Amino acid sequence: MTNSTFTPVLSNRDSATAIQDEMIQAEHPWSGIVRKGQVFRIIDSEGCQAVDTLFYSLADHTERYSAQDTVLAQGTPYIGPGSVLYSNRGNPLATVIADTSGSHDTSAGACSCESNTVRFGHQTKYMHACRENFLIAVSRHGMGKRDIVPNINFFMNVPIDPDGTLAIADGVSSGGDYVEMVAHQDLLCVISNCPQVNNPCNAFDPTPIRVLVWAD
Repeated sequence: MTNSTFTPVLSNRDSATAIQDEMIQAEHPWSGIVRKGQVFRIIDSEGCQAVDTLFYSLADHTERYSAQDTVLAQGTPYIGPGSVLYSNRGNPLATVIADTSGSHDTSAGACSCESNTVRFGHQTKYMHACRENFLIAVSRHGMGKRDIVPNINFFMNVPIDPDGTLAIADGVSSGGDYVEMVAHQDLLCVISNCPQVNNPCNAFDPTPIRVLVWAD
C-alpha cells in the first residue's frame, strides 16, 4: 500500500508575513506554541529528512496527539491534505491544509537507543536518538518519559504492505517540500529533527528543517 496517487496542495502564504520563523538544526529537539487558528508549516530544507513530531493541548498536557485515533478517523495510515490530527480524547488538534510531499508516517514511531541496538547492532547503543530529543524537549514543559507517545514522522517514507508489514524506505521529499497545518486549539508542538544515521529515513544524513507560524 502506498500513497502513489498523491496530488500536492500548495499554500499561498508568504514567509515574510510569518510571526515566527525558526531553523531547527540537524539532530536537535525543538518545542513551540501554536495558538488556535494559527497556521504552522514545517519545511524539509534539504529533502529526505524525517521530522518526528508530537502535539499536546497547551491547557492540559495529558491531552495529546493520538496516532491510533487519527488513523481510525481517517481510515488510512497516511497523513496528507485534509487529514485531521486527533487527540487521545477524540478532539481535533490540527488539520493539514497544504502538503507538497505526500509522505508522512504515523505508524513507525520514533527511534530510540534500544531500538537502534536491535536494528543496527550494539555499537549504536550510545548514539543519539529521537526519544532522547523528545525527552529533552518535553522536560522543559514539566513532562517526562511517560508523556512521550507514538508520533508523526513528517516526510518519512513508510510503505505498508497488504499484510500490514511496515518498511522504512528511502525518503522521497525534495528540498523545500513542506506540510502546513491549522491549529484547532492552543497547542504545544514538540519536534525531534531526527538524528538517525543508520537507516534511510533521512538518507543517512540529518539536515536542518524550518518552522514557520502565521497568525491565521
